[in-house]
Amino acid sequence: MGKGKLILICQSGGEFVTKDDGSLSYDGGEANAVAINPETHFGDLKLKLAELLNLEYKSLSVKYFLPGNKQTLITICNDKDLKRMFDFHEGSVTADVFVIGTSGFDRETFAIETGRASGIKLAETVSPSKASKALVTTDPVSTPAGPSAANLTPNSLADPADGTAHSPITYDVSATPADTVKKRRRAASRKNSTDAPTAAVTKTVRKTKKMAPRRKRMRKDYLTESDDDMEEERDTSAGLDGTNGALDVASEFNNLSPEEMVAMWKDSITGVGQEFKSVIEFRDALQRFSIAHRFRYKFKKNETSRASGMCAAEGCSWSFYASWVPSERVFKIKKMNETHTCGESSKTAHPTKNWLVSIIKDKLRESPHHKPKEISKSILRDFGVTLNYSQVYRGIEGAREQLQGSYKEAYNQLPWFCDKLLEANPGSFIKLLIDNDKKFQRLFISFDASIHGFQNGCRPLLFLDSTSLRSKYHEILLTATALDGDDCIFPVAFAIVDTENDDSWNWFLEELRSAVSSSRSITFVSDKQKGLMESVLKIFENAHHGYSIYHLLDDFMKNLKGPFHGEGKGSLPVNFLAAACAARLDSFRMSAEQVKKVSSNAFDWMMQIAPEYWTNAAFKGESYQHITFDVAESYANWIEEVWELPLIQKLERLLCKMTEMINNRRMNSSGWFTKLIPSREQLVKDASRRAHYLKVLFSSDTLFEVQGDSTHVVDMNKRDCSCLVWKATGLPCHHAIAVFNSTGRNVYDYCSSYFTVDSYRSTYSKSINLVEAIFKPPAKEKASVEEAEQVLPPSSTRTPTTHQKRRRKILGIEHRTVTCTKCKGIGHNKLSCKETS
Repeated sequence: MGKGKLILICQSGGEFVTKDDGSLSYDGGEANAVAINPETHFGDLKLKLAELLNLEYKSLSVKYFLPGNKQTLITICNDKDLKRMFDFHEGSVTADVFVIGTSGFDRETFAIETGRASGIKLAETVSPSKASKALVTTDPVSTPAGPSAANLTPNSLADPADGTAHSPITYDVSATPADTVKKRRRAASRKNSTDAPTAAVTKTVRKTKKMAPRRKRMRKDYLTESDDDMEEERDTSAGLDGTNGALDVASEFNNLSPEEMVAMWKDSITGVGQEFKSVIEFRDALQRFSIAHRFRYKFKKNETSRASGMCAAEGCSWSFYASWVPSERVFKIKKMNETHTCGESSKTAHPTKNWLVSIIKDKLRESPHHKPKEISKSILRDFGVTLNYSQVYRGIEGAREQLQGSYKEAYNQLPWFCDKLLEANPGSFIKLLIDNDKKFQRLFISFDASIHGFQNGCRPLLFLDSTSLRSKYHEILLTATALDGDDCIFPVAFAIVDTENDDSWNWFLEELRSAVSSSRSITFVSDKQKGLMESVLKIFENAHHGYSIYHLLDDFMKNLKGPFHGEGKGSLPVNFLAAACAARLDSFRMSAEQVKKVSSNAFDWMMQIAPEYWTNAAFKGESYQHITFDVAESYANWIEEVWELPLIQKLERLLCKMTEMINNRRMNSSGWFTKLIPSREQLVKDASRRAHYLKVLFSSDTLFEVQGDSTHVVDMNKRDCSCLVWKATGLPCHHAIAVFNSTGRNVYDYCSSYFTVDSYRSTYSKSINLVEAIFKPPAKEKASVEEAEQVLPPSSTRTPTTHQKRRRKILGIEHRTVTCTKCKGIGHNKLSCKETS
């Protein structure tokens, strides 16, 4: 095996069986071996596996086990996931992966030539139980010189049972994207030139007593004799979307550059006598002809049996007439004036939606995140067609629907998806809500693994927030997030709602209470602007509610108004955070006074917020003021990667990320051998070093006076120190550790249990089981999906005006603050200033 290579044992056709110890085994099916390297693209690997295993591309999913963990399957969704799997198996020769999907690979869709020559060799089918053994006993691999050396697998794999070796099929999974595109285009070109479809004809003979007029006879003959032809044409000429008459320009001419395509299209229409298989083919040829010659035409008649039209420019003599010829079974141009008298028309060709979708689809295959403006410029440059934003946007939507699935159909799969998700994760809370019009309203999900982790390893602290799913239907993601012992986010529950309002938040909190019912007093933290305090305190008994420091600081900076004095505007956020984290009220007042010295307006804004809801000194719930990052940003980043996908695939991405996070942290913690998690262990060590310089005086068995730069009292029964650090952090301060050293106590006995390695491992002890074949229900379950209650997308009339703040932050967009040069005020300029001179 060459350096930097990994052989994937790709198993398919079997099923997972749960053993008594909770581990999973894969029984039945067959296995194939394929080699990858760190540069392999997941899209190429997925395409090759779909072709090899005869699976539908959209439904195909690839899963694997982490080394040493046979209880949780990890799903590979993109190039990053594939690279991560490669890193997990660094040093290994092979890795088992499990390929799941719906049977049926559409070769016409991807224009792939079976058995094309390339650098990767695929071994013959072997039984899964013998795949690893067969691989080990294979002859060593000879590595040729040159770039293709990175793409080899063993020459052959024989099944030990019968000793039969099959001829390998070669695939270039490690080829660059450019090479892959070129090969697909060459394959499509050869296929189109050699495998032209032949339409089947069914002749219908009718006996009539009276001869009908010639025009009617021709129309009847056309409709009866060519019905099957037209159906065949619709099947063979339709693109991925299946629209009638939509020739896929990208697949038919994808071996050519745009310049070569345009040059070829100039001869799409040659004149009188030119024949076509159908009116569909004629329309597409006419479309390409107009684009190549850059003029716009309009139809006078556009029927299945005849078509006539003229140049759209007023007074131009260019025109055509074509009709179906029953005797020859062709659609033929009968009349045509090929001369344009309009001169250089200011109007460019007007493309049909099908043509536009096919062109954009080809561009999205090469770069999925093309922006509308980029695509518009590219089409203008390549074809001379001017498009407005809405045309390009609709074309992108159509192309993505063909490539990634329908937005609308994704909602219809939600009932099936929820049932399967609950079946795979017993004990979870999953609830789907639709309105009387069968439109989607809300979906709540809280996994058993998340509930167990929150109740057994996390502090009773939940952050409530929301972010946009950036969908055409403007759904909102509501989240309830805890913090683990290392102050990293731990998702507890989330919901997708059609609209964010008080009613949807109340519903979310009600469902959350049912999921995480606990005797503990939970502290909730949310954005002050959301106004959730009343709902939280009403639904959760003995709960506490505080305002998010991150959002308060953001609002504080946004509302700053000059003039500024003293240390200047830059010192205000520092003093604001100092006031929030102050352990004593006098320290809070000192920080507030520092703010007042710089800006009285900032001081007034800060003091209008009740201190008991955001300052550490006055807050009665769990301490959270040190959390100054955006807790919901991780969700926004996950969505940012797949914002253009339908809802079901977005959900899978969220679940994949949650599963990956749980498994990674579980694996990382398995290498910890300290009592506390590493970050907290370091804090205790730092405090212990400072404790050596302190003097301890005994006041009683439980009260101690500790002297250093200042004098503090440590109460062992209350686990408190007058410096208030112990109470705020859950870890003994250096004063308390000095007492432990003097009295022979163990410091770890006085640390909060939430910071122990055992609690951390308990947080991530359970896994989330993903649903197989998530993009499309298996064929055997299609009937039950169709019989289930239909779910329609929510209304999309609302403009997404919320959450723009987080969106701007992710993209690095900052709005400039306008300052008046006359009065130095903010929010207007000198022209609109109302202050009199």
